[in-house]
Amino acid sequence: MARLAALITILTCATLATAQSFPSKPLRFIAPFPPGGSSDVLCRLLGQKLAEGLGQAVVVENKPGASGNIGHEFAARQAADGYTLLLSNNSALAINPHLFKRLGFDPLSDFAPVAMVASAGQVLVVHPSVQAASVRELIALAKARPGQLHFGSGGKGIPSHIAGETFKTAAAVDIVHVPYKGTVQAVGDLVGGQVQLVFADMVPAMPHIRAGKLRALAVTTAERAAVLPDVPTMDESGLPGFRSVVWWAVLVPRGTPGEIIARLNGDFARIMKLPQVQERYASLGVFTEHSTPQQVTERMKSDLQEFAKILKAAGVEAE
Repeated sequence: MARLAALITILTCATLATAQSFPSKPLRFIAPFPPGGSSDVLCRLLGQKLAEGLGQAVVVENKPGASGNIGHEFAARQAADGYTLLLSNNSALAINPHLFKRLGFDPLSDFAPVAMVASAGQVLVVHPSVQAASVRELIALAKARPGQLHFGSGGKGIPSHIAGETFKTAAAVDIVHVPYKGTVQAVGDLVGGQVQLVFADMVPAMPHIRAGKLRALAVTTAERAAVLPDVPTMDESGLPGFRSVVWWAVLVPRGTPGEIIARLNGDFARIMKLPQVQERYASLGVFTEHSTPQQVTERMKSDLQEFAKILKAAGVEAE
């Protein structure tokens, strides 16, 4: 017993020493999605502010592919020392487990949550050639032309696809799904007229909305977006209860010392209060968020159950 107590004391002291000296070298912040998308933009903004607070460089590394699975698998295999962070979202953590028979990682057992850092709705955008200035008019057009309107998404089963399927059910319309390798690509083809509508992330859609290349019909949050104050919600557009929200959280490899996680959680709490961050988030149509690690875990578990039901109803099966 004496030896066991001594060993526990040694390990505890070593952990505390590691936490107290953290960080002593640059950190890596893994963005598991392509450059230019919402996750990439948020990762770079948060990385910059985190570096300022920690006094160490934070290097953002894009590791896209397989709907985020490649970056997640990479991050899960790194040392659990606090020097590798991952910006994840509910698409990868709560939807991908139902889409892929082999993920390469387990959302609940391979990672330790640090904090929730952002959430955002989507915006329903149409090509200017679509003769609909509102959701009600779009529904009427879709019913008059069943199977002729195409909606793009960032890929099968991701939020932009789920929002489109939810819209089909709620509005009782027949529109055809066209999956892309990312929402940025779907929005690009929408601008080109290859598809007629997309439930898009705010980040890739806003420049085209401002330029008049896309028409925004509604947002999928409970309240109007500050960046699009004149665009109604889906509730206001005649589809009560329609929601499609993406949230982002920072994770670290499972086994990272609790003291380091607590330190990082506090750093992100500070970052969320910075006026520059709040202004930048607002310009992107993104809401600032912060939570305890446990709250992230609870949200993951809840969304895993919810999306399982949605995907089953949509007839989406794991491949």
